[in-house]
Amino acid sequence: MVSKNIVVIGSGFAGLTSAALLASQGHRVTILEKNDQAGGRARIWEKDGFTFDMGPSWYWMPEVFEQYYKLFGKTTSDFYNLIRLDPSYRVFYPDNEQIDVPANMQELEELFESKEKGSALKLRSFLADAKYKYDTAMTDYVTRISDSLFEFFDLKLLIKSFQINLLSSLRSEVRAKFQNPQLISLLEFPVLFLGSTPDKTPALYSMMNYADLSLGTWYPMGGMNQIAKAMIRLAEERGVKIICNAEVTRIEVSGKHAKQVHTADKVYKADIVVAGSDYEHTEQICLDPAARQYDSEYWDSRVMSPSSLLFFLGVNRTIPNLQHHNLFFDTDFEQHANEIYKSPQWPSNPLFYACAPSKTDKTVAPEGCENLFLLMPLAPGINDTEALREKYFNLFIKRLEQRTGVSIHPHIVVKRSYAINDFKADYHSFKGNAYGLANTLMQTAIFKPKMKSPKVRNLFYTGQLTVPGPGVPPSIISGQMVASEIKRQCEAGLL
Repeated sequence: MVSKNIVVIGSGFAGLTSAALLASQGHRVTILEKNDQAGGRARIWEKDGFTFDMGPSWYWMPEVFEQYYKLFGKTTSDFYNLIRLDPSYRVFYPDNEQIDVPANMQELEELFESKEKGSALKLRSFLADAKYKYDTAMTDYVTRISDSLFEFFDLKLLIKSFQINLLSSLRSEVRAKFQNPQLISLLEFPVLFLGSTPDKTPALYSMMNYADLSLGTWYPMGGMNQIAKAMIRLAEERGVKIICNAEVTRIEVSGKHAKQVHTADKVYKADIVVAGSDYEHTEQICLDPAARQYDSEYWDSRVMSPSSLLFFLGVNRTIPNLQHHNLFFDTDFEQHANEIYKSPQWPSNPLFYACAPSKTDKTVAPEGCENLFLLMPLAPGINDTEALREKYFNLFIKRLEQRTGVSIHPHIVVKRSYAINDFKADYHSFKGNAYGLANTLMQTAIFKPKMKSPKVRNLFYTGQLTVPGPGVPPSIISGQMVASEIKRQCEAGLL
């Protein structure tokens, strides 16, 4: 196979994955990264002895990471110490109720049974179905490039589509088995970050409950940025050149082929271009109109996942009654979801998430201090001001103080906010979304933006706005898929 000059735009998980694999195929690969450090959204911010993960904080589906490392003859432990959290997370409910979600399945069933008689057996059945969906999706669906409907004209696959209730909703599946509102919110919460309400999310995504409750919640000691460091190492060991502070401004197309990739101060020759950057921005800004496969009306019609309001806080005291992961479901789930997806606005009475990695990892905060990461899902594309951020910051701190029983506000020594305007500025994120496209039925598989451009024969897309979808493991899989497709086309003489 002839070696190609390949330019990868963006050093997020998908970009790093594809780059390392393409370099392993013998290609000359350069990654152009807009920001000052590689890793995409999994970068870090360090301040006064605190180390904050700025992006993903949940480590689910550990086998996806392990399988990727094995492609290079490595294992997870070659890069970081991965531990399973137990409890997986804590959920705060109204009336000062809270539950810890155990890692042990027997304890989990006992928890369900204590909340609703007969629910332990129902949970066992629910998770068995979810496992079937997970296994089916990971073997039959997730690695299809979804370029054509004909990929899915397979009798076995069509039968499985009905068996996994592809056309029904997650809400109908959960509520057919459970009545307790706490258990329902526990099973419906993952879709809040998938980009839709439970009644609009295909029942296929109960596979996320299997990933959550059966496969478990994990943590790489040192923080989630350890994953990015592992992937950077794998890429650079194979000769990938990573150039930071190199924002791509234009992809030059001649005929039906991308020829060069422009930054502000340099031009890079390219036989193949892989865009791990924001899909909408890459198309609408970096390509001339004739080379775009979608127009602005298409993008405006897409249902986006939420944005987020984030706070990175360094606190000079320890905070009791918090686990590593904490979900504050002490307000109306339905109302907040509707204010994200149905009537976009800043939420009137929000749910939020608090991550305290210093409960597990003493390296992320000075001794006797706490590292806090607060997140509120937020409708994309709405107005974002410092005054609004501060309003919600005070609300979060008040609720944290009420539920932990200690003073926090006077002990905050490091503070940084991050929201819609920052997602746009740092990542050119469409409407400031945090997670990509919503996983609705009409934005699943073949209905997602294409991985391969039909207008530019050597331009490919990878990451959370194309197949298979948002999240860290799907981004790794997306990078693997695009590298595999490029290899196939090169061997067939198509590139």
